[in-house]
Amino acid sequence: MKKIMLATDFSERSDRALRRATLLARQFGASLSVVHVVDDDQPSRIVDSERNAASDLLRELRNTLQSVDGITCDTRVILADAFVGIARAVEEEEPDLLVIGPHRRQALRDVFVGTTAERTIRSVACPVLMVNGFPVGPYRHVMLATDLSAGSERAARTLVALGLIGGADVSFLHVYDAPATRLVMSHTVPKDDREAYLDDQRKEAAKTLAQFVKKTGVRSPRQIARFGLHTLADEILRSAKDEAADLVVLGTEGRTSVAKFFLGSVAEAVLRMADRDVLAVPPASA
Repeated sequence: MKKIMLATDFSERSDRALRRATLLARQFGASLSVVHVVDDDQPSRIVDSERNAASDLLRELRNTLQSVDGITCDTRVILADAFVGIARAVEEEEPDLLVIGPHRRQALRDVFVGTTAERTIRSVACPVLMVNGFPVGPYRHVMLATDLSAGSERAARTLVALGLIGGADVSFLHVYDAPATRLVMSHTVPKDDREAYLDDQRKEAAKTLAQFVKKTGVRSPRQIARFGLHTLADEILRSAKDEAADLVVLGTEGRTSVAKFFLGSVAEAVLRMADRDVLAVPPASA
């Protein structure tokens, strides 16, 4: 990882992202680019005022990062809609990683996810790290949630390429389904037969997961095949909590090969509910 971009709105939420971006930049000797977007759909005097204030704050931030943390840092203010400005900066600078803060957890959280975080992740070609936890050091346990698709394989390879595994424990999670349990007459199946069926499904899921992990080339003694009783996002986050994972990794392109569909149904929900960091990896064609 040679170049990291941080998108900040100067909120306390963004402070977590700044801390994580700083730790990563120091860990990998990477340069850091910090961008702030000013909404240009306002009266010009307000735009000018916000741009000047943001420029001053970014100048102070750059000086602190360079003098205290020894990090090479560039800053810029962009006039645009939030996600458009971030996407433009990513396209122009081509960072290895984009770091953003967590979404608002109040009444406007759906609006925020829909207009900023989700739309940004859909629009950029680089991995996006949403920082929800309070950074204290390198990641200790990285969990990759996989649907066994090419998108998930890409996420695993991207994780390796970024170097985020490092000395961390790595686990793979696959949430599997047992279709027969959802049939109308499934309640009439004898208990022993039902348990045998579920055991077969579990063994098959574990086998396919092991094959997937082998393809990625990532060494992971912890491979979790979990029967999905709840939504996929809920199962992913429950597993992350059970395993004490501080980073959850997932691809934004699933088996449907439609990035928007997968993001809307799984990744968006994970991003919305997560209480720990999430790395979202876009498809190669993004």
